[in-house]
Amino acid sequence: MAHSHSNNPKNYGPVFALGIGLNIIYIAVEAGYGLFANSSALLADAGHNTSDVLSLLLAWGAIWIATKKPSGKYTYGLRKSTILASMINGMLIFFAAGLITWEAVQKIQNPVEIPGNIIIIVAGIGVIVNAATALLFINDQKKDINIKGVFLHMAADTGVSLGVVIGGLIIQYFGYYWIDPLLSFIIVAVIVYSVWGLLVDSVNLALDAVPKNIDLNQVRLFFEQNQKVEEVHDLHVWAMSTTETALTAHLVVPEGSNDQLIFEIREKLKEKFDIDHATLQIEQTYKDDEYRNRD
Repeated sequence: MAHSHSNNPKNYGPVFALGIGLNIIYIAVEAGYGLFANSSALLADAGHNTSDVLSLLLAWGAIWIATKKPSGKYTYGLRKSTILASMINGMLIFFAAGLITWEAVQKIQNPVEIPGNIIIIVAGIGVIVNAATALLFINDQKKDINIKGVFLHMAADTGVSLGVVIGGLIIQYFGYYWIDPLLSFIIVAVIVYSVWGLLVDSVNLALDAVPKNIDLNQVRLFFEQNQKVEEVHDLHVWAMSTTETALTAHLVVPEGSNDQLIFEIREKLKEKFDIDHATLQIEQTYKDDEYRNRD
């Protein structure tokens, strides 16, 4: 029985285009006012928001590449580009956090007077833009680690902009310029905490680890509970992309098998574990005793 490996990924084009457009406009405004007010905070945040655009472009490109059909060289297609994108996305966020930390240290060493009212207004716009962009991806971030990376990036940037607004208010009304670097350190801690899990998950998927939403023991038990299956060996589960999971297994079926049994097992794997691509080899008996020790 033929097994289709085709999929119909969601079209994220309009969402990414809107998010990128909003951020490019905001970067131009923020950088312009940063130069006008001689505000290193706004200029640094504009540079940080530039990484947002690069992140969005990277994630969008990876999703587009993943839709390309398999070729002679890449027989699985380029689905894993979404995993690579989520890894790079996480590293970009860490790099941006490093820039924020560096800027904060510089401000502690060399305090500068900053017009609080301009910071409040411009950073306030940043809160709106970043939050709106994050909301564009909030529904799908639980389904796709690549989209989750984009969502976390934009959500973290919303926190950054909010921190700048708070700093601007304190500077405007109390003149405490030291509050700006202090808030920066707090924001960096939040960013690192929120993104660390994303980076770990991405590395695990890149190394073909079993996706964290799947319990391998439960998958093995599923096979063993099938009355026609005597034993299972060479069981492997890995991520083909940030949204698709594959499985291969050798099943010992003493009475032999037919296409209907394979079809039913595949359908149940999809229903119970959301495993999209299952390749099963049916054996009536072990051909070699060493198979029994493989697992």
